[in-house]
Amino acid sequence: MEDKLDIRALAAQYKSELLERVMPFWMEKSIDRECGGFFTCLERDGEVYDTDKFIWLQGREVWMLSTLYNNLCERGEVSPETRQAWLQAAIQGAEFLKKYGHDGQFNWYFSLTREGKPLVEPYNIFSYTFAVIAFGQLYKATGNQEYADIAKRTFDIVLQKRHNPKGKWSKAAPGARALKDFALPMILCNVALEIEDLLEPAFLRETIDVCLHEVLDVFYRPELDLIVENVSKDGQLVDCHEGRLLNPGHAIEAMWFIMDLGRRLGRQDLIDKAVHIALREVEHGWDPQYGGIFYFMDRLGHPLQQLEWDQKLWWVHIETLITMIKGYELTGSQECLEWFRRVHDYTWSHFRDAEYPEWFGYLNRRGEVLLTLKGGKWKGCFHVPRGLFQVWQTLERIISGID
Repeated sequence: MEDKLDIRALAAQYKSELLERVMPFWMEKSIDRECGGFFTCLERDGEVYDTDKFIWLQGREVWMLSTLYNNLCERGEVSPETRQAWLQAAIQGAEFLKKYGHDGQFNWYFSLTREGKPLVEPYNIFSYTFAVIAFGQLYKATGNQEYADIAKRTFDIVLQKRHNPKGKWSKAAPGARALKDFALPMILCNVALEIEDLLEPAFLRETIDVCLHEVLDVFYRPELDLIVENVSKDGQLVDCHEGRLLNPGHAIEAMWFIMDLGRRLGRQDLIDKAVHIALREVEHGWDPQYGGIFYFMDRLGHPLQQLEWDQKLWWVHIETLITMIKGYELTGSQECLEWFRRVHDYTWSHFRDAEYPEWFGYLNRRGEVLLTLKGGKWKGCFHVPRGLFQVWQTLERIISGID
């Protein structure tokens, strides 16, 4: 009975934070009502400190708003006026992206001026992936076929680019050490499910199978019982800075994508393997001295190139909360539940700003706030609201199972 009450209180806590503090912050502070799109460089109190617009953060905000509209529009958790405001904000953001975000051939720039002039070329494939999910989710909300076409055309380009993501913008010398990174197959696991209604079933299954193979058979290394960030083109470990790199947050986030795929495909084996890997990752990545999860690690314990290696980042902890509560939901793992409680306590006591809405993003190793910003070049309307939403919804399903 006590656990049941605790879970109900937790569900209310995540719901309230999402709907009463975090989303109102972004709706009030981020919408550029003059030029379109969204501001993401926001001070602690929401004041805009830079007006450049980063494509993947624009796409993420369109996706987040559309997702909330699609999932909450008939359930009574928010007013019709709030739901409609989310949709209108998403549409204006998408229209800005459609007009300015790409080169006319759906090669998506990395960043723009406030008015929409290109600043950085389309070197970053994640500008593309977040455009896919943005337009895919907005299509579900509006039924606008143009949005579906943009999502599908962009996804086709992503698949064409996946073996050479940066293309002509790669800095590698000809014949240089060739590596492939974990981030792309990881995100494709999620993207494929996001737009499954737009893909032929056989093609969707083939894409999912390739992604699952890459994540679980190539980047997950049984000899380490961990996921590495980079391997050689033929899938082997490489002894260099990049080849030794571990990113516990990436690996843990990918595991809830795998759990969702396992649920979708009816494959408990995928869920069980994802839970095993997630638990191993959080155990390995947890800072035994100060708490929290390290940003980067070296698989052999060598010094890292990344000076920020020991920082504690918002998204790492929020993604871990999602993964652990889903792991508990899908397997009943008490280890997952205990890790959820531990990470919940750390995250809410360190990242949540009690004075202003939204959460801090960057802490030093001791857990002290490094930057007071609420948004910037990499942090926008995505990980905090998505995490609050995912955990809330997962807790609600657990409650339904208890009742």
